[in-house]
Amino acid sequence: MKVNTQDYNNVTVVELQGELDGDLAELLQKTVTDVIKTGKVGIVLDMSEVGFIDSEGLERLLWARDYCNENNCQLRLAGLDENCVKILEITRLKKELDDYAELAEAVKSFA
Repeated sequence: MKVNTQDYNNVTVVELQGELDGDLAELLQKTVTDVIKTGKVGIVLDMSEVGFIDSEGLERLLWARDYCNENNCQLRLAGLDENCVKILEITRLKKELDDYAELAEAVKSFA
């Protein structure tokens, strides 16, 4: 379980590694809250190293989307693997979250 952040102008990329379950979900929430405090206009969650999302992880993704919207920020997901895409499709959350195949594409979407 690991989280790294990188800034690209007014966008912060949050790289997640591991399973998006209780521990990583808690860390994700703290990280998103910290990024919002810096005044960024966008957050991209790099999900390329996440192989599984449990119910708490799904809940935190929706929380992050809503929290960003409430604070004049936008959330994007990038690099979802096939397993995570299926989880989002089965739960009908894929259409609720903006996702991009490539990280660069997600970052450029803020330009």
